[in-house]
Amino acid sequence: MAVSRWWILGGLALALAVAALSPFASPNPDGLERVARDQGFEDRAIDSPAGRLPFASVFEGYTLRGQEQPFLAKVFAGFAGTLLVFGGAWGIGAWARRARKRVDP
Repeated sequence: MAVSRWWILGGLALALAVAALSPFASPNPDGLERVARDQGFEDRAIDSPAGRLPFASVFEGYTLRGQEQPFLAKVFAGFAGTLLVFGGAWGIGAWARRARKRVDP
């Protein structure tokens, strides 16, 4: 296996490990939510357009629907998100390599 593949797989393994640790993150609201609460405009928030995407019904906040244990719901959601982003980046990279090969003689 090429050295660059080891780096890619190592990066994926590291990202999945971070996703597994995500339930231990702070239970406090993130920066934007905290500012909205402190400034008193959190009740004016509107639903994100991403909520209308087909896969939005699978997730609820930072958790995976259908999983009764909150810890595992966060871990599975982290894994799913990590694999989705990795797959998208891998696909874009493969497409770019093919496009470059067609242009370069």
